Amino acid sequence: MRIAVAGLGLIGGSLLRALDAAGHQVIGFDADPATRDAARAAGFQVAESLAEAASGSELTALGVPMPVLPQLITELAGYDGLVTDVTSVKGPVRDLMRAHGVGRFVGGHPMAGKEISGFAASEKDLFAGCAWVLCLEPGETDLDDWLALARLFTGMGARVVPATAGEHDAAVAKISHVPHLFAAVLAAQISNDPLAGALGAGSFRDGTRVAATRAELTAAMCGGNAGPVGRELRRLIGQLEEIADALGADDLVQLLEVDELVPLLKPGEQARRAWPATAGEPSAMAVDETALLELGRSGGWVTSVNASDVVTLRPETDRNDP
Repeated sequence: MRIAVAGLGLIGGSLLRALDAAGHQVIGFDADPATRDAARAAGFQVAESLAEAASGSELTALGVPMPVLPQLITELAGYDGLVTDVTSVKGPVRDLMRAHGVGRFVGGHPMAGKEISGFAASEKDLFAGCAWVLCLEPGETDLDDWLALARLFTGMGARVVPATAGEHDAAVAKISHVPHLFAAVLAAQISNDPLAGALGAGSFRDGTRVAATRAELTAAMCGGNAGPVGRELRRLIGQLEEIADALGADDLVQLLEVDELVPLLKPGEQARRAWPATAGEPSAMAVDETALLELGRSGGWVTSVNASDVVTLRPETDRNDP
C-alpha cells in the first residue's frame, strides 16, 4: 500500500518506520525542514509538501497536534484516499473532518508514547502490543475502510480497539489526560524543595514520568478534550478531598486511625492488582458494527482481520463463551 504520513514527530515518525518495516511504500512530510532532513538522512522518502506526499497515495495518516490539523486538512482538498489520524482526542477531530468535507475518514489513536518527542525519539516497534483505538461511528464510518486500517495496524502488532469518538474521549481523560495533569502538579513540588527532590524514589519517578512531556503538548492534548478532562478532574479532586477529610490533618491523634482510609484506598489497590486483565482465548467474530463496538466496550480488541471475520480477544472475566 502507498501511504503518506504527515508529521514526523514521535508518533508520526514511528508510524513511518513501522509501515516501512512492514513493506509498505511510505512517503513522509513534516513542516519543519530539519525534521525532513533527519528523516531523509534515516533513509526515508520525504516530500516538500503534504499535497506532494499524498499524491497517488491510498492512505494519508495525519500525525500532528490538534491545533495544526485545520491547515493540513485544507491541503487535502480533492483527495479521494482514506484519511486517518493519531490525535489523542477524537470528537473534535471528527467534527473538523466533517466541517471540511473529508469523505473517507476513520479516526485513530495509538496508546503508545514516551515523555520525549521528535523524530529522533521515534522507533519502528513503538506500536507492538499497544492498544490502537479506531473510531467506529454508527451509521457513518465505512466498515470496509475501518477494516482496512484494522488489518494494517494489527499487521504492525497493535491491538485494535473499536470505539466511538465520544467513548474514546471519556476513557482517555481517565487514563491519559488527567494523569498528565496530576504528574505535572506532583513534579512541580520539587522545584523549591531540594530535600524532597533528593528523597524522590520509585513512587515519585513512576507517578511523574509523563510530567517531562513538553508542556505545550500536554496543554494541546488536555485542552482539546476539555469537557471530559474537566469532569474527570473534578471527580478525582472530590475523591482526594474525601481522603483529606479522613486524614483529619488538624488532629494528630487521628493520623494513627487508619480505618477510615482503607475503604477509600482499597478500590484502587484492587483495580491496579487486576490490571492489565488476563485475555481469554482467541475467538472469530463476524464483521458487524454493533458487535465490534460491544467488543470495545467490554475491554476487548481485534488481533487480526480475515476475509470474512475478525479474530478477537476479550478480558477473561468479561468473555462469554458460546
